[in-house]
Amino acid sequence: MSKRTLAILAAIGATTIYGINHTVAKGVMPMYVQPFGFILFRVTGAAILFWLISIFGPKEKIEKRDWGRILACAILGMVVNMLSFFKGLQLSTPINSAVLVTITPIIVVILSALFLSERITLNKGLGVFLGFVGAIGLILFGAEIRHDAPNIPLGNFLFVVNATAYGAYLIVVKKLIEKYHPFTLMKWLFTIAIIINLPITLPDVLEMDWGAMPLWAYGSIAFVVIGTTFLTYLFNVFALTQLKASTVGAFVYMQPLVGIVFALFSGKDHLTLIKIVATTFVLVGVYLASKKPKPNIG
Repeated sequence: MSKRTLAILAAIGATTIYGINHTVAKGVMPMYVQPFGFILFRVTGAAILFWLISIFGPKEKIEKRDWGRILACAILGMVVNMLSFFKGLQLSTPINSAVLVTITPIIVVILSALFLSERITLNKGLGVFLGFVGAIGLILFGAEIRHDAPNIPLGNFLFVVNATAYGAYLIVVKKLIEKYHPFTLMKWLFTIAIIINLPITLPDVLEMDWGAMPLWAYGSIAFVVIGTTFLTYLFNVFALTQLKASTVGAFVYMQPLVGIVFALFSGKDHLTLIKIVATTFVLVGVYLASKKPKPNIG
């Protein structure tokens, strides 16, 4: 099997884990784990695993001038992004989260235009508009009466906050990825994230009744920490060694498909006309926003 094939399988693996995560994480919240408590497990588990695996990476020292950018990356990628996603997941549904997470490429297009002076083409402009129509449609009209989704509009809004923070993180982290080994970067980002998240997340962890938790709940927590936080990053890093970043990024379009199929299969969510229409708008919007412009000939 060629390295390129393995890289494609790794990218598919990462996206599949992310897609399943929408339902798995939702299944233990808030009965066994509060959303903010989940984040402390994620960042602590990932920090430990990345410190252990960094033994096999190069010994690098972070330059003083880069610590400000690293702090910004930790806040955007491991604090605001994670807290808003898991709180949103508690308030909304797995299908909504699987759909709205795909607006990240649209956010990247907008932020790149604002901060990196990248030109927005007609296709990208139309894509941004359609994506936001779909997102706003889910926020305003996607509400249902569900005991496990107490505030769907607010939850859906938090998914947009999550996608915006993650999109900003991708812009800010770009220079650091070019300069430092991924293991070096991740161990420090997650370590800083523990310190920032601790006062927000510790109360939720202290309230947990470990004795009342069934075995499957422990399994779900382990899946989120090891699978969704650690393995997905490793898979994507390997994929990036053989594939273009834009190719790896395109696999985010699989998330709604995996997320929706898994949520329906496990009986944790159901489709509505609003969800189908909004999903179509978001996916068409993301496709147009991410499409490479054709080179001018002549």
